[in-house]
Amino acid sequence: MPRLEPGQPAPTWTLPTADGGELSLSDLAGRKVILYVYPAAMTPGCTTQACDFRDNEAVFTREGYAVVGVSPDPVDKLATFADQESLGFPLVSDEDKEMLTAYGAYGEKQNYGKTVVGVIRSTFVLDEEGVVEVAKYNVRAKGHVTSLAKQLGVELPGAG
Repeated sequence: MPRLEPGQPAPTWTLPTADGGELSLSDLAGRKVILYVYPAAMTPGCTTQACDFRDNEAVFTREGYAVVGVSPDPVDKLATFADQESLGFPLVSDEDKEMLTAYGAYGEKQNYGKTVVGVIRSTFVLDEEGVVEVAKYNVRAKGHVTSLAKQLGVELPGAG
C-alpha cells in the first residue's frame, strides 16, 4: 500500500461535510492544513483525538493551519458527532474510502495482534500549495495533538 511522503503533492479530493456542504482540498489552497484521519466517530479514541483538536484549534488557526477531520462515517453520524462534541472544524465523509486509500490511510493494519483491513489513524500536514510536509501513520489518539504541535513548533497552552 503506497504511503505519502513529505515533498509529494497531496492527492486532491472533494467530500461531503457534516454540515451538509462539500469541501475540496482546493478550497483550502493558500492555507496550511492539518488533515487527520480517524476510524469511527463517537468511539473513545476518536472522541479523545477530536476533542484534543477542538481544544487547540484556536492555536493552530492562529498559526495559519486549518484543521479537517476525515472518516468513512456517513455525514449524518459526523453531524451528530460534531454537535455532541462542539467541533468547530470541518468533518468530511469518505464512505467509499477513495481519498483514504489515495493517502495510504486505508488498508491492512494490526489490531490487537490480528491483521485487519480498515482505516489507519493518520495525520497529514499540507503546505499552502497542497504539498505534504508531514505524513504520520498509526498515530495514537491520546497525546497525538501535543506531539504534532511540538513537531510543527506550535506551542499549546499548558504544554511545557
